[in-house]
Amino acid sequence: MTALAPYLSSFLREHLPKERRASPHTCEAYAHSFRLLIGFAARRLGVRPCRLEVEQLDAPLVLAFLEHIEADRRNSARTRNARLAAINAFFRFLEYRLPSSLDQASRIHAIPMKKTDETLVGYLTRDELQALLDAPDARTLSGIRDRAMLHLAFAAGLRVSELVELRLDQLEQPTPSTIHVLGKGRRERVLPLWKETTCALKAWLTRRPATKEPALFLNALGHAMTRSGFEYILAKHVAKAARMQPTIGSKRVTPHVLRHTCAVHTLQATRDIRRVSLWLGHANLQSTEIYLRADPTEKLEALAATSAPMFKPGRFRAPDKVMAMLNNVSRSGDYAE
Repeated sequence: MTALAPYLSSFLREHLPKERRASPHTCEAYAHSFRLLIGFAARRLGVRPCRLEVEQLDAPLVLAFLEHIEADRRNSARTRNARLAAINAFFRFLEYRLPSSLDQASRIHAIPMKKTDETLVGYLTRDELQALLDAPDARTLSGIRDRAMLHLAFAAGLRVSELVELRLDQLEQPTPSTIHVLGKGRRERVLPLWKETTCALKAWLTRRPATKEPALFLNALGHAMTRSGFEYILAKHVAKAARMQPTIGSKRVTPHVLRHTCAVHTLQATRDIRRVSLWLGHANLQSTEIYLRADPTEKLEALAATSAPMFKPGRFRAPDKVMAMLNNVSRSGDYAE
């Protein structure tokens, strides 16, 4: 029997960040997946987590864990697939370091991913977006900061991780007219900022507390803004905006919805899916095609540009003597003739 802890520690602390050069977000997500798996396995087997062995994480236990997170934790199929992907990555790591686990790893790799629904992305209309951007109180320091964060998250189409990890040196100086973003997959992009966004950022920079913290946006304690902190701020202003624009209250507005809103509005303005892909920092156009399905104006223009085909009723006629002969042979019942 082989202790699990040393291999799991090497996978998370050495293999992912150093050998694979995975991002801190990937390492954190994988660690959370194994936190759930190890906790489930320890309860199911009645042992302490530190006493678990590699051989105990077999395919039936992994299947039971996947059923547990869907049935008990109410996770979606997409989350279930993400947990399975982390487990598969760990067992691919084990295959070259623990040859005795090859059969066990192959059985786990055989567990299929679940198909997920390709739902339409949610986004805000122009009136809803404007109500949200106007929600922060510009007379307070926190309101100035929140207004700059909301403007930048929408205008640049930033992921929440990209927003909270922005540093002061990623802004063009002295006037913040462009930002340099290090996005998912280490893809860098430089984005110009709209006049309204630049004004909101300048208002925050003039009032930003003097500190050695390099992060652009700070919380009430003077530390870098966190993901959960921005989610709380966004929810607070969505509730306020709903009083001015009631339709926003019926939508689930997350930080990623601001990114979707930027993409849809950019597509409506440019009619060019490639520009949307470059603006968002997508690896390929396939990731951007979801916005073509979400934007109804694209479908209306396609309908207006085409007309329904008109078919005339009639019988099919063989266009060639050879085809006519083949048709006659196929209808004949005497194949020996």
